[in-house]
Amino acid sequence: MNTNYGKISPKNAITEEMIEKLAATAIEIPSDIPHGDMPGDKIEIGESHIAKARTIFPVLLEELAKVTSSNKYGRAVITVCGGSGVGKSEIASLLSYMLEKSGIGSYTMSGDNYPHRIPMYNDAERLHVFRQSAIRGLVDAGNMNSDNFAKIQEWQAAGDDANAEHAKENAWFSSYLEAGKKGLNSYLGTPNETDFEEVDSILRAFKDGADKLWLKRMGRDETQLWYDEVDMKDKQVLIIEWTHGNTDYMKEVDIPVLLNSTPQETLEHRRSRNRDGKVDSPFTMMVLELEQNKLMDQAHKAKIIISKAGEIISYDEYKKLMGL
Repeated sequence: MNTNYGKISPKNAITEEMIEKLAATAIEIPSDIPHGDMPGDKIEIGESHIAKARTIFPVLLEELAKVTSSNKYGRAVITVCGGSGVGKSEIASLLSYMLEKSGIGSYTMSGDNYPHRIPMYNDAERLHVFRQSAIRGLVDAGNMNSDNFAKIQEWQAAGDDANAEHAKENAWFSSYLEAGKKGLNSYLGTPNETDFEEVDSILRAFKDGADKLWLKRMGRDETQLWYDEVDMKDKQVLIIEWTHGNTDYMKEVDIPVLLNSTPQETLEHRRSRNRDGKVDSPFTMMVLELEQNKLMDQAHKAKIIISKAGEIISYDEYKKLMGL
């Protein structure tokens, strides 16, 4: 899939002299900067996004200097990761734009193009995995009977069968809920859901000097699935904006940047953007919680962590902030 290799001169590696020069340069941010390659994705850049990008940028340059100097093509892969709605698309786009304006070629790639299923089908599969695991758990716990199943069907029909409140008056429901949650956790952010192998092969090809890459495009229906050949010969940095950008399933990421937020904060972002229906459903809250747990488990690998307040923090400060 990835062909046409051409070596980029090592002189393109980022140096300390370049960092000092760029740090002293104020980059103006217009309202219509280019963004990632997710079809139909809309980004709304606000002052808080710009402030965070400006805070991250000088630290990112220092990290890039280390990585590009050790890659014979002067290249590096960055991921901007964090919970749903935390601003990954906006900040990745800003960082990419700032790099380009600094003379460092950059391309922004969306990891959301690489699930095995389009969003509609992936959402359905998530719910199916949860319910299938939950029903099995109900059986294994000895709690399957006609009365309990009737309640489950009622809650499923209302889209409310991930609601922990039901366990307060129905103790048996805990077996359904916990088994479903465990099954869902084994699907979210794993190779069962996403083609991490394809993503890693793209990153590897980029770092090995590919001057062209075939990159996937995934919209929201069956007709919006294709590949574009993208010119990479003048690019030194590939930025991926993605919840799962710091996963252990990818080995070719050089600089993970974690945008920190709590599940409640990400939920508020989702509500304001109104990307999907039922953003505050119990099932969506469960997904956000599980994704947050995965982000916390992976946070120790992040090279840069920025708080919701826009401050660069250490991993120890992150742990304290998250109550770990």
